[in-house]
Amino acid sequence: MVTNLSARTDRISSKFASLKAEGRTGLVVFVTVGHPYTDAAMDIVPSLVAAGADAVELGIPFSDPMGEGPVIQESSFIALQNGTTIQNCLDTAAGLRPKIGDTPLVLMGYYNTLLSYGLERFASACATATVDGLIIVDLPGGEAAPLVQELSKYGIHLIPLLAPTSTDESITQSVSIGGGFVYCVSTTGVTGARNEVSERGLDLVERVRERTDLPIAVGFGISRREHVLAVGERADAAVVGSALVRSLADGPEHEAARRGSRVVAELAGRSDADAE
Repeated sequence: MVTNLSARTDRISSKFASLKAEGRTGLVVFVTVGHPYTDAAMDIVPSLVAAGADAVELGIPFSDPMGEGPVIQESSFIALQNGTTIQNCLDTAAGLRPKIGDTPLVLMGYYNTLLSYGLERFASACATATVDGLIIVDLPGGEAAPLVQELSKYGIHLIPLLAPTSTDESITQSVSIGGGFVYCVSTTGVTGARNEVSERGLDLVERVRERTDLPIAVGFGISRREHVLAVGERADAAVVGSALVRSLADGPEHEAARRGSRVVAELAGRSDADAE
């Protein structure tokens, strides 16, 4: 993937280089923009970064999030009920940048949303909003060239999303046009907290390693510190979604940031005092 990275800082690559130098497993967190209340991400995300999040995925709410389990589906529904739009997501990214410094920001969503907005317009807006990468759940690598072409003008990564069912051919194709890091789904099926990290997901990491030098993050099912440690034996980062999103909605809105920070601090192996 040819990018114009000289025109801007590649925050994703810098972050993973720092993690490697520190000998530490990264922690990527997912929140749905507009959940549990309209401007929640602006209040919550800086607290999550302070608690130990190394990168942030901002979920673009969508009416048919087919890759999501009940927790994130519900968060998307609530966000849409709150009137959240793709423009709100872009504005949120832009507003967060001064508050979180060089922490990478990734938008995660579905392709219809981008097509409706317009790929060229969306790529330009992402650059203005200081977005570092995109994860498009329902966009196969073989159909991603038009989006990659627009993103490459601004040095924005299209992050490959791969599953245990991905063929060797699809893995090769996806990593050849993608960048930033590779998101390996640990299980088949939808998102949701699970009791342990799937061995199939960890085996996928090895298949991906054979085909790319990009860092690898593992998600779907991460909910405890031991999951992060298990992932760290094979991959570069763990991704937490459902466990965090559930905590944000599990109580009064004004305490959402504190609840989320506790989840992140525990996963990062930090004390509550470290997160303050």
